[in-house]
Amino acid sequence: MSTSRTKKTTTDAVPFALGLGANLPSRGESAVGTLGQALDCLEDLVGSLQVGPLYRSRPLAARRQRAAPPQQDYFNTVAVGRTVLSPDAVLALAKGLELAAGRALVARPGERDGPRPLDIDLLLYGDTVSQRRELRLPHPRLLERRFALAPLAAIAPHWPVPPGGDSVSHHLAALGEEQWLVEIPWPDAGPRPS
Repeated sequence: MSTSRTKKTTTDAVPFALGLGANLPSRGESAVGTLGQALDCLEDLVGSLQVGPLYRSRPLAARRQRAAPPQQDYFNTVAVGRTVLSPDAVLALAKGLELAAGRALVARPGERDGPRPLDIDLLLYGDTVSQRRELRLPHPRLLERRFALAPLAAIAPHWPVPPGGDSVSHHLAALGEEQWLVEIPWPDAGPRPS
C-alpha cells in the first residue's frame, strides 16, 4: 500500500509574532546582547525575521505594585516572521532558547513577573485562537502589555488580532500610555528594526 504525503511549502507559511524581553545578563552578555543573540538563533531556526524597535520598560510587578524581588528595567522587542512550523513547534523553539540563556536558573516554570535573562512569548500565530493550557493564542496578556504592542505596531500595525479582528495599532491606542515605555536605539552591532 502506498501513501502520499503532502509537504508544506513556503506558500503555506503562517505569519507569527514573538515578544522578547530580558532584564538580566546571560552567559557574559548584557540583557540587550542576549536579545540580539536570541534573534540571530531564531533567524537560523525559522528564517528571516522583521525585528521591531527596542524598548525599555519597568517590570510588571512594579507596575502592579505587587510584592516582588527588586529588579532592573526590561528591554523588549518583537520579531515577526513566517513559518511552516506548527505553533507548538515555534513555542518549543522559544522555550529552548530561554533555557539556553539560563532562564531555568532564575525562574521556575509558570513564575510570572520575575527577573529573566530571556523571555520569549508566542504572541500571535496567523489568526489562530487556542485556549489549551500549554498554548494560548493570542497570548493571553498581549492586549495588556504596551511593551509588546508598541514594537509590534511599529512593524505590523494592521495585523488583525483574533478573535475580534481589531488591528494591533487599534489595541495599542486603546491601551493608552499609562505604562512607562521608552524606545531606545539598538546598539551598533545589534539587529536593526525592519
